Amino acid sequence: MEPDIATPNKDRQERDKGLSLRWSARLSLTTRILVVNVLAIALLAGGLFYLNNYRDRLTEERLAQARVQLTIMADALSAGDIRYKKALIRQFSSHLRARLRLYAPDGTKIIDSFSLAKPTYEFVDPETEPLRKDAARLLDRTIENFVFSEPIPHFSEPAKDVLAAWPELIAARNAPGAVSSVSLAPDRTPVIVAGKWLPDGTGTILLTANARDITRIVRAERTSVLLVILIAATVSILLSLFLARTIVRPIRKLAHAAFRVRMGRSDEIAIPRMPDRRDEIGQLSRALSDMSAALRDRINATEAFAADVSHEIKNPLASLRSALEGLERVEDQKLQKQLLDVANDDVRRIDRLINDISDASRVDAELARAKFEPIDIGNMLEQLLAAREQRASNLGVHIAFARPAKDVAKVMGDGGRLERVFSNLLDNAVSFSPDGGLVEILATPDGDEIVIHVADQGPGVGPEQRDEVFQRFHSARPDGEAFGKHSGLGLAIAKTIVEGHQGTIRILDRPGGQAGACFEIRLPKAPE
Repeated sequence: MEPDIATPNKDRQERDKGLSLRWSARLSLTTRILVVNVLAIALLAGGLFYLNNYRDRLTEERLAQARVQLTIMADALSAGDIRYKKALIRQFSSHLRARLRLYAPDGTKIIDSFSLAKPTYEFVDPETEPLRKDAARLLDRTIENFVFSEPIPHFSEPAKDVLAAWPELIAARNAPGAVSSVSLAPDRTPVIVAGKWLPDGTGTILLTANARDITRIVRAERTSVLLVILIAATVSILLSLFLARTIVRPIRKLAHAAFRVRMGRSDEIAIPRMPDRRDEIGQLSRALSDMSAALRDRINATEAFAADVSHEIKNPLASLRSALEGLERVEDQKLQKQLLDVANDDVRRIDRLINDISDASRVDAELARAKFEPIDIGNMLEQLLAAREQRASNLGVHIAFARPAKDVAKVMGDGGRLERVFSNLLDNAVSFSPDGGLVEILATPDGDEIVIHVADQGPGVGPEQRDEVFQRFHSARPDGEAFGKHSGLGLAIAKTIVEGHQGTIRILDRPGGQAGACFEIRLPKAPE
């Protein structure tokens, strides 16, 4: 089996596939802009999850603070009688806004700050709070579940308030210092619980506090972050819509116009140029407009060329058919020979037309692929004139060439194509020159250009015809020349080649009022 050979289209498809964003291939540009901007907002929203860690750190600090406070109170309560201890517990409870309880070694509660004075905190019933509090608690649970936080147990007062009902007091029995923990009140606010045995072993002290300020701080920060996110999201969406309006809509408009041009709905369809835009889209619109105009000109030129080709070939074909039909009816050998000569001339004319048409149709494509190299115009013309002398192509016309110094008249170009230009010009000059006439060639540098003049002593070209002679199949020929000797494509091909070399060609009057035409070619000078 023969190996697969990748076609250019397949290679291009593979390259395009490598450059494409597969994940977003089905998304419109507007959607992609929105997704990218919203993604940035989503990253900003990560600050909400950071606040969960912030709350945990605040809670840890509060637990450590409760252990230190309880250690200080335990030391203070070790000395003094029951009256002293009650007074001290009432004072500590008021300052710390906590509930303090003292248990005897046998586990019975002997002092409770809530019994000595007004309670310093009360648990809030969630059912009595407004809807926004429910929303805040729902957001708390959502974030905790999303970041896989350790579950926090719910706080509840024991049915029988004794030492054994508090795990913190049991754990503190064998601990060197205070033991603390956190749980959640009914409204999901932290409850700090800490226990410590008195240094003299006469009992244990328990601290409980509803740290609602931690929840209040975290929720206030979360509200600020949410407000920032909301503002940023609003601005981001508005900017996305603005970008979509300034980028996507013009691109869609250009794509629609390009589609109509491709469908060929109308020759008058124009790509909007967007002259007010100085950005890349403006550059794209103007490039597409110029490209569509050039494409339209190329299509029109191709259609006109095809029509001209059809017209030019039709004439010799008609003559050939008439000659062949006449051969069937004519018996006179002399007349038959005349008809055969006509048929041969028509065949040669058709062959010449086809060759010239083929050259004319390939010039643009071949120039686009050609590699330009330094060409010495003086040396090229010298070799071309020598070849014409050998072939006796000048038909009794003298050619004078003012040979420039070596490397003075150098251009960048395709040698074969430039030689075709000068050959066509010389053929044209010789055909229009009288017997024994003179054709003068001059090549000189002029600033950044090389100027070549080809002047003859023929009838010249009137100002009104100087553009027409470069058109395809132009039919003005010298008097007395046999019909069909030229295709009318020589000067058109010459102009195409010169312009493909970034040069110009035109017809001038000969200096001093001399008779004849002077073709001037200007080509960019080769860099030194």
